Amino acid sequence: MSLSPAFLDELRQRTLLSALVGRTVKLQRAGREFRACCPFHNEKSPSFYVNDEKGFYHCFGCGAHGDAIRWLTDQRGLGFMDAVRELAQAAGLEVPAPDPREARRAEQARGLHELMADAARWFADQLEGAGGGAARDYVARRGISPSTRTAFGIGYAPDNRQGLRRALAGYGDALLIEAGLLIAVEGKEPYDRFRDRLMIPIRDPRGRVIAFGGRIIGQGEPKYLNSPDTPLFDKGRTLFNLDRAAAAARREGRMIVVEGYLDVIALAQAGIGAAVAPLGTALTEQQLERLWRHVDQPLLCFDGDGAGQKAAYRAATRALPHLQPGRSLAFLTLPPGQDPDDLVRAGGAAAFEQLAAKPEPLVDRLWRHEVEAAPLTTPEQRAGLRKRLALLAAEIGDGDVRAQYQAEFRQRFEASYLARPPRGGGSFSGGFGSRPAPFRADGRGGRAAGGQAALPGSFPR
Repeated sequence: MSLSPAFLDELRQRTLLSALVGRTVKLQRAGREFRACCPFHNEKSPSFYVNDEKGFYHCFGCGAHGDAIRWLTDQRGLGFMDAVRELAQAAGLEVPAPDPREARRAEQARGLHELMADAARWFADQLEGAGGGAARDYVARRGISPSTRTAFGIGYAPDNRQGLRRALAGYGDALLIEAGLLIAVEGKEPYDRFRDRLMIPIRDPRGRVIAFGGRIIGQGEPKYLNSPDTPLFDKGRTLFNLDRAAAAARREGRMIVVEGYLDVIALAQAGIGAAVAPLGTALTEQQLERLWRHVDQPLLCFDGDGAGQKAAYRAATRALPHLQPGRSLAFLTLPPGQDPDDLVRAGGAAAFEQLAAKPEPLVDRLWRHEVEAAPLTTPEQRAGLRKRLALLAAEIGDGDVRAQYQAEFRQRFEASYLARPPRGGGSFSGGFGSRPAPFRADGRGGRAAGGQAALPGSFPR
């Protein structure tokens, strides 16, 4: 029987994992988590943790990891459907009746997964074969070791329009097209999408190949080419290397977001395993949600050039509606013109760790961007800054977090621009640092009857 992902997600959300695990394991509160001696192996000191917010348990001793369903299958020995039925009954949910369409989709997905795994093996074989010399030279120039390229399954797509199509002909053109491996043109033979490119498999959180990223070996455009969206792959929801980085994030207590998959690979080779990357698009709300499932404050480390910093700011503003108490972003700013690959190749992991030791909080990044966005020498320009900051704070969905940002922006603005003597000496009327009276609705100075009214672009009190 096949169950929809939406139903399983609802089931997990309605299950308090600590209560489920606590039926058979004595849990102790440890901050925002619970801990205990692991029920899957013998140990004297607790290394088993349960996190209700993220909905998973993990043992740092033996590596046992899973959600509520996995707990019942692994710890209680129930079958998958028996576990689902038990949880559904406790949660007041009705297990959906078998859906023939869902079963067909599941069967189709199995065929696509097998196809993508075979494609990954074929690309890897081409890299090691006689025609992969130029690609191997490129990998060596990038400083990628043989063990790293094996770990990431890096391969090569030959400069041949029919190579993969012929090698995987048994799957049929229709499935190869659906997987994004062939391009179909009306009236012509389908042909390989990826040619003369270094091939990097993109995996889902379970480690299954669902797409590919291709970096051109010689000259040509586009330099990077990803698989199109398919039944397996949604680039707006997928993060490269999340399957490997999730375990590293639990060890390191952090997750780092970089711009490209070669940056991820370079960091992993340097021993920094908790790195992921979006796939040719700006960081999306869905990707942010995936990050927050693993850590409360992902570290965004985009390239030090103008484009990289613009991408970082876009991610900052996109996160605002989704901030919650204790859930935010922080930023690592690279030297101008450098990316994480450049940094670790020149200075190793120590250079990156030195940078990561002083992350910039989200509020600082927003403030700095707006202060540097335009001159602030006139009252009108400073009023523009205040309005921009107020509009940013208004984007925050959570009321408590929004109020904190409004207060923080107001405090910084008043300290920086209302307490400053005007050019040429002297002080503001009413004393240094006094707050100017707001304008009346009729345009005259002074306080309006009935007290101070909120101004457009002002920070609520």
